[in-house]
Amino acid sequence: MADGSNKPLPGVLRWSIGDLTVTALNDGWFQGSLDLVTGISHEEAGALQRAGFRPEAPVVTLNAFLITGAGRKPVLIDSGYGHFGPETMGRVPAALALAGVKPEEIETVLLTHLHPDHAGGLVKRDGSAAYPNAELVVHADEAAHWLPDAAFSRAPDEAKPYFENARKAVAPYGARLRRHEGGELVPGITAVPLPGHTPGHCGMRIVSGDKSLFMWTDVVHMPAIQFKQPEAGVAFDVDGEQARATRKRVLDEVATEKSLIAGSHLEFPALGHVAREGSGYSFVPVLWVGGEG
Repeated sequence: MADGSNKPLPGVLRWSIGDLTVTALNDGWFQGSLDLVTGISHEEAGALQRAGFRPEAPVVTLNAFLITGAGRKPVLIDSGYGHFGPETMGRVPAALALAGVKPEEIETVLLTHLHPDHAGGLVKRDGSAAYPNAELVVHADEAAHWLPDAAFSRAPDEAKPYFENARKAVAPYGARLRRHEGGELVPGITAVPLPGHTPGHCGMRIVSGDKSLFMWTDVVHMPAIQFKQPEAGVAFDVDGEQARATRKRVLDEVATEKSLIAGSHLEFPALGHVAREGSGYSFVPVLWVGGEG
């Protein structure tokens, strides 16, 4: 792990899902703390971090995902932190360049939710759209929670920056914002509502032929803690109880179904499977050979 004075190099990993290619785009990392953990004690959280050979103060990593192939224009799932985050983040544009995709080629940005680490990269420092030809797609409940003037007005003062950043991120796209309520968003990609972390928080199921990948976005933020102890939440959860119930349900489902999953905050390259382990779970990364699946 690089220290906080070093800006991370961009990382990409391509994985084949039938006729589609899913490219994991590493946006970087930010330094967290045990104060972010809810639902379990700091002592238990710290012990789980140490048992997972991780620093006691959690380092939270971040990924976005690019979908290409099957004659389609590139689709981006989330945009990274952009200039809203610390200097250790904001690497999605560089990762896209490594993947050979220009911002103007992105036709659709599927937003899992509107927290700044997922939507901040939509906008440049000058306020213009980072993806000038893209349509934004977001769950209707998510848009209703963050974007209206009335929502901003009634937000607690400590939460107002989140509302302000969400509004800034989508502003340059104007009418190119499509709201949905789940279901297929573009051919082969279906939104799966996973409420709790935010009201319209969604995963994305990517299917081609008999192959599939479930990108569960923010079901897990701190892998060393939350796989072993699904009761653990994060302070960013809008509804902690609902987020906890969603996490438990999803972990049970993907372990039972042996699904291939990916996560926004799983450590790069962020693809793998979930196995049951005692009363909790473990994450089994994919075998990565030569950078291709």
